Amino acid sequence: MEAYTSFARVYDIFMDNVPYKEWADYLGKILKEYGIDDGLVLDLGCGTGSMTEMLASSGYDMIGVDNAEEMLEIAMEKKVESGHDILYLLQDMREFELYGTVRAVISACDSVNYITDDEDLTEGLRLLNNYLDPVGLFVFDFNTEYKYREILGEQTIAEDREECSFIWDNYYDEDERINEYELTLFVRDEEQPQLYRKYQEEHFQRAYTLEQIRHMLTEAGLEYVTAYDDYTKESPHDRSERICVVAREHGKGLA
Repeated sequence: MEAYTSFARVYDIFMDNVPYKEWADYLGKILKEYGIDDGLVLDLGCGTGSMTEMLASSGYDMIGVDNAEEMLEIAMEKKVESGHDILYLLQDMREFELYGTVRAVISACDSVNYITDDEDLTEGLRLLNNYLDPVGLFVFDFNTEYKYREILGEQTIAEDREECSFIWDNYYDEDERINEYELTLFVRDEEQPQLYRKYQEEHFQRAYTLEQIRHMLTEAGLEYVTAYDDYTKESPHDRSERICVVAREHGKGLA
């Protein structure tokens, strides 16, 4: 789970192709579809707070949890700029602690795939269930095995920009279903613009199937509701690269 250190300062630059606004609108519609128009919502694996900020703008009282301190520092800068009353917590999403329950939890940008052990993910889901209001909602996405095997696979991706560049060496182990990428960053020094500093880090993600996700949700006490192909209302299929899942609290506070 230790990742996004030096990358944090340039994360938003390299993620500018992610349609955060579109995804935030989609998540907002899902929440409203299940009667959650306001109240406390947890963004699990919030990163630099882009999604958190957008949902706060939609009227939700947001909490953001992430285990990367540098990411949260940037999220705090955004909070100061926006004036939103967001609570950020530096915690591991596998063993986080809240002050009470929330109406919903969202987790975007394949944060779930960073939990590479089945038992850890199941226990994390069980903990999440405890912090949901009765019939509270959990909406999240995950990258599929198809994406890691057929789209990312074993290849090198590079991008060159004026303020920073990166080289992404990707490897996928089909037996272990672990996707590893080695990230080499060249980031312009703010005080010496003619100088670029080199950083290197490794990231690991686990490929899960929808069947495995459904099983772990059930094991954790959550109720699987439905799943969609990416951020659409279409059903997942064999070539889905990202799947969005809707689950809800089940089995406590209902007697």
